[in-house]
Amino acid sequence: MSHLTIPKTYKLFIGGKFPRSESGRTYEVATAKGAFLANAAKASRKDARDAVVAARKAFPGWSGATGYNRGQVLYRIAELLEGRRAQFVDEIRSQEGVTDAVAQRQVDAAIDVWVWYAGWADKYIQVAGNGNGVSGPFFNISTPEPTGVVAVVAPQGSSLLGLASVVAPVLVSGNTVVVLASESAPLSAISLAEVLATSDVPGGVVNVLTGSAAEVAPWLAGHADVNAIDLAGAEGLDWVELQIAAADTLKRVLPPESGIPTASLDRVTFFTETKTVWHPKSLI
Repeated sequence: MSHLTIPKTYKLFIGGKFPRSESGRTYEVATAKGAFLANAAKASRKDARDAVVAARKAFPGWSGATGYNRGQVLYRIAELLEGRRAQFVDEIRSQEGVTDAVAQRQVDAAIDVWVWYAGWADKYIQVAGNGNGVSGPFFNISTPEPTGVVAVVAPQGSSLLGLASVVAPVLVSGNTVVVLASESAPLSAISLAEVLATSDVPGGVVNVLTGSAAEVAPWLAGHADVNAIDLAGAEGLDWVELQIAAADTLKRVLPPESGIPTASLDRVTFFTETKTVWHPKSLI
């Protein structure tokens, strides 16, 4: 007796749950050779607004956690990725048309990215913050704090590694994220969301949208409750217009970057704000 194949419909990830797009739209995801692979939800601007609401709601809890705790959570993501290695290798091979060996190296690199950034979670403040020399009887200390809700356009040519390379650094300092996954290779993004949902990441800290970045990115760039935007994967979009839209609400904007961003402390500190405290020295 033959088995009926049931193609999976990959949904969005908003507020720790997996809703369909409010528009009801889906689109077909094909293999590198053009064969049908799965259906994915096509996010709308309403989905983007819902994701921002979820990210804002999750911000106080995530930013209020200790750096040590956030590092533990990020490391837990790496652990679960390791446990689901075979699934991610298969998805990458199918979507990107690469060999099994190349797919395995990409999964290894994605795991390494999470571990690398996990290690910085309780250390970056010591590097980015400092005591300032001032003239007068005062202590003057600067320390970085998370900027808030960050929208991210993930690299469009990478299914997993590109996504990890832009999401992980934003989370280190306590920001929450709304990320637009690769339109042509979105399956690993939702599989990663399944990892997040079963790890210690609080609901709403990471929200994953699939579909057309060209359609949804302008709404995130202009959203008044988004504090910063990473245009890493927006090279193929009208990213200058996105910058202009972001400027209207005084967002910090990280411009497009070719390929997959390398792990860097600069990607952590870019999405922080510096608070400086003055305190008088005792004269006794």
